[in-house]
Amino acid sequence: MRLKNKIAIVTGAGSGFGEGIAKRFAEEGCKIVVNDINVNGGERVAGEINAAGGKAAFFKADVSMDADWKAMLKFALDSFSGLHIVVNNAGTTHRNQPMLNVTEDLFDRVYAVNVKSLFHSARHIVPHFRQKGGGVFITVASTAGVRPRPGLVWYNSSKGAAIVASRSMAVELAPDKIRVNVVNPVAGDTPLLAEFMGGDTPELRAKFVATIPLGRFSKPLDIANACLYLASDEAEFITGACIEVDGGRCV
Repeated sequence: MRLKNKIAIVTGAGSGFGEGIAKRFAEEGCKIVVNDINVNGGERVAGEINAAGGKAAFFKADVSMDADWKAMLKFALDSFSGLHIVVNNAGTTHRNQPMLNVTEDLFDRVYAVNVKSLFHSARHIVPHFRQKGGGVFITVASTAGVRPRPGLVWYNSSKGAAIVASRSMAVELAPDKIRVNVVNPVAGDTPLLAEFMGGDTPELRAKFVATIPLGRFSKPLDIANACLYLASDEAEFITGACIEVDGGRCV
């Protein structure tokens, strides 16, 4: 098993990409702190992992809140006696619309969840990783931060900021044996898809899929397998990398 005896926090794991990452990691022997603000979704995912023979525990936390990160680290240590991997997957967006139609409150929420959460996680997790002699951060950003689409200006910029912040962390934390990498999914068939597209119709789906050379949306397993590699010891010499899991969209 590629993550045997490892412990991970996966944020936003109550659905979508986070659910796929949590379940895939668990299949490879990792103990999982399933984090989400959606209690029903988070408890369901943790329960399904445990029912399948894995080990998981749900913790409700808002990743944009510093105190919640402090509590989540404590929960991981109390529940599983350690922490080796943090997957910063939780994210949000504004609906596809002209940039001037996005309210300030929504802008602030997008940046709090997609960018400031990285600041909070680093403040609490980096000291633990340094004490233990290393660790792994994985940021699930987006191809939107590399090749933006119109109608998602503030979401695109938040993901671009997340990518740069993560790569900057990688440089600073490398002497501490803390690896930081980024996975950039293309749009996936997840609960946020309608927000990205500005609706959900066969015509809109066809329009978006037409921009992906391999001809489909991403799946949670696609993202999970990329994260699994970066979390594993097979990637011990990889830090500061961005992997586009995008069916060729960014080529």
